[in-house]
Amino acid sequence: MGNILVVEDEPAIATAVAARLEADGHAVEMCHDGAEAVERCAELEPDLVVLDLLLPGLDGLEVCRRIQAGRRVPVVMLTARDDETDMLVGLAVGADDYITKPFSPRELVARVNAVLRRVSEEGSGPSGPDHQLGAVEIFRASRRIRVEEREVHLTPTEFDLLAQLAAAAPAVLTRQQLLVAVWGYRDGSGARTVDSHVRAVRRKLGDDVIRTVHGVGYSIGDL
Repeated sequence: MGNILVVEDEPAIATAVAARLEADGHAVEMCHDGAEAVERCAELEPDLVVLDLLLPGLDGLEVCRRIQAGRRVPVVMLTARDDETDMLVGLAVGADDYITKPFSPRELVARVNAVLRRVSEEGSGPSGPDHQLGAVEIFRASRRIRVEEREVHLTPTEFDLLAQLAAAAPAVLTRQQLLVAVWGYRDGSGARTVDSHVRAVRRKLGDDVIRTVHGVGYSIGDL
C-alpha cells in the first residue's frame, strides 16, 4: 500500500480514481492542475503519482519532468488518446507506465500496484543476464533490459510481459495466460491490452523479439 497523488483536472474522474485506490487500501491525495501538482509532490513526497497528460497550466509532461528532478517518483500517466508520440515522450521524461482513457478502475489499480511492487523489489542485478534473446539481455532482479551494451527503458508492465514470455520459452502463451500472469485478470477481458503492449515492446526492441502465433498467442524465439 502506498501514498498516492492523483493529478487529474476532471473532478469526476479524479474522485472515481481516488475512491477506487482508497478501496484498495492506498492513502490518496488529489489536485487538479500542473503547478499545484509540482507543489504537492514536494510537500507530500508520494510513493506514486497518477498523472493526467492534459492539464491546465503545466501539462503532464512538464509536471513529470519537474517532479523527477528532485527525487525518483514512480508515475502512471493517463492519456486521452492512444497516441504513440505522447506515450514515448511520457516514458522519456520518467513515467513508469501509461494507460489510455477510457480505462477500467480495475486495470488502473492493477497498474498502480504493479509499479509499486516492482519499485520495492528493485535491487542490484546479477552479473550476467537471466535471459538473452539475440542482442537483447534481460536482468530480472534489477529489471533492466540491455541491447548491445545499451540500456533500453521498458515500463514495468512491458518488462513483465517480456520476462514472462522469456521464462516460458519456447512455449506459446495465450493472451488469457498473459493477462493472468502479468495483469492479474482472470475473466478474459483486456486482450487488446496484451496486443498494445506487445507492439510497444517491438517498437523498442525490434519486431522479431516477440513472435505472433496466429490463433494462439505469443512466443519468444530461440533462447
